[in-house]
Amino acid sequence: MASKPGILTDWPWTCLGNFKYLVLAPWAIQETYSFVVSDESERDLSHFLIFPFLLLRMLHSQIWISLSRYHTAKGSNRIVDKTIEFEQVDRERNWDDQIIFNGLLLYLGGMYVKGGDHLPLWRTDGIVLTALLHAGPVEFLYYWLHRALHHHFLYSRYHSHHHSSIATEPITSVIHPFAEHIAYFVLFAIPLYTSVATGTASILSMAIYVIYIDFMNNMGHCNFELIPKWLLSAFPPLKYLMYTPSFHSLHHTQFRTNYSLFMPFYDYIYGTMDESSDSLYEIVLDRKEDTPDVVHLTHLTTPESIYYMRLGFASLASKPHNSTWYLWLLWPVTLWSMMVTRIYGRTFTIERNVFKHLKLQTWAVPKYKIQYYMQWQRESINNLIEDAILAAEEKGVKVLSLGLLNQQEELNGVGELFVRRHPKLKVKLISGTSLAVAVVLNSVPKGTSQVVLRGNLSKVAYSIALALCQGGIQVTTLREDEYNKLKARLSIEAGKKLVLSKIIASKTWIVGDGLSEDEQLRAPKGTVFIPYSQFPPKKIRKDCFYYNIPAMLAPKHFQNVDSCENWLPRRVMSAWRIAGILHALEDWNVHECGNVMFDIDKIWQASLEHGFTPIMMSTDSKLH
Repeated sequence: MASKPGILTDWPWTCLGNFKYLVLAPWAIQETYSFVVSDESERDLSHFLIFPFLLLRMLHSQIWISLSRYHTAKGSNRIVDKTIEFEQVDRERNWDDQIIFNGLLLYLGGMYVKGGDHLPLWRTDGIVLTALLHAGPVEFLYYWLHRALHHHFLYSRYHSHHHSSIATEPITSVIHPFAEHIAYFVLFAIPLYTSVATGTASILSMAIYVIYIDFMNNMGHCNFELIPKWLLSAFPPLKYLMYTPSFHSLHHTQFRTNYSLFMPFYDYIYGTMDESSDSLYEIVLDRKEDTPDVVHLTHLTTPESIYYMRLGFASLASKPHNSTWYLWLLWPVTLWSMMVTRIYGRTFTIERNVFKHLKLQTWAVPKYKIQYYMQWQRESINNLIEDAILAAEEKGVKVLSLGLLNQQEELNGVGELFVRRHPKLKVKLISGTSLAVAVVLNSVPKGTSQVVLRGNLSKVAYSIALALCQGGIQVTTLREDEYNKLKARLSIEAGKKLVLSKIIASKTWIVGDGLSEDEQLRAPKGTVFIPYSQFPPKKIRKDCFYYNIPAMLAPKHFQNVDSCENWLPRRVMSAWRIAGILHALEDWNVHECGNVMFDIDKIWQASLEHGFTPIMMSTDSKLH
């Protein structure tokens, strides 16, 4: 919000929240019904297409968002290095309000403006007129309006809201107070209204003009340079007729230069062009991809998880992953994304972060959780992981955290398979098991004398059981097969603290994948469920507490955090991800794969020293 919000700052439908789209419903339903029931000669295609056109604009903007986040995460041709945080994502969450606003005005214009209905599909003279009016009056008037908005009176009340974002994203282009959008619509309506008034308007002339505005707005704020040098070399006058992302980025970093809308010639005419525009363009075009110090490998969990990734919907990615009913409406897109990930067939960069002097990246393997349990998928998954490891080796990455990819130890022995295949690897492979165990052990309430251990046994589970038994805490198992497997791994002395029992008295349960609903129902009231796996148990008890999976709160100097890690709250990181960072910070020059375990107390202390804070209970847990 602006520093001194003026009148008409908020949108009229702000109070409706996610139901704001309902303001379009009467118009869209009426025009659709009218088009279907009317005779062919009376059908108004121009009105009928307004709603599909609005959806097309939303899709267009979303493609730009994903493209921009992908490029800036990789680092190639990135313009501004300043980080983006949750505050900016929240501020720009209402980017679609202007599309709703434009839709309402298009419906009203079609009904009440003479000549605004039954438009033809195409008219060449209308296209020419629209282009001339944009290059002339629109660009000129916008330039001076923009300069006026930078006067301290208007800037503090309106335009400062837009300039709160230094490192811009495509949707930053439309983040303005409501009053500003009214002024912009009046400006952009000049070509549209004139073409209607002169009888030269057409469906495509209007659609192309609006898409042109969206395209140029998104491109100018995408924060990576994509205009090739050969294009400006082949057509030198183009630099006066089309701005570049680097040109407009200077307006967001310098504030008092490069005011033009899309055509920079007014900045040249009035002497407001930033002198570094050309040099910055050259520099960012030559910028190569970042070489990260630490890479965290992850994968998709469910088909709809693509929307919760940083490359998906920014508003969803900024919240913990939680099934949302309306995503089922996007099943065609979901199916398409599944096909793309299958065809693409290699890891891709989804996020970059900064921690002190370390450059961090997150890479995603295009496989879903269920595929890790399929025997016939193992070779394919291991090949993808191995390719990612070799790519990290070639880039000079110091540490690669296996993250979610070590959930099935049968898959590759928690990374041991790759160390055996490539014994001279310089990049260190980290499973994160040691820190996960440390987090779980430090989550057990003080004074606990007995715990229940239930879930699919893993390296983490065995290590937790051993540490608890050695610490004098009784570990109760509910299933005989789990008891026997644990007994075989424990020493004789530690095994004395391991018991098999059907009677449950302990209110501290350490649980993993495989915990059934029936078993949860057997737990006493007030039981604390502490997960040791990377996937949380389904919460079915309202009279119990559910802790987060092994995770910690990241310190403030962990930067460029604008998305949540799967189902974890904001700025909370899984132990498996943190372990890779600690490994690089402490310069531990060893792998943590297979049966290798670090000293639990040592890695726990290292996490605290570097600013990570324990976080135990889920934010939505309540005891009734």
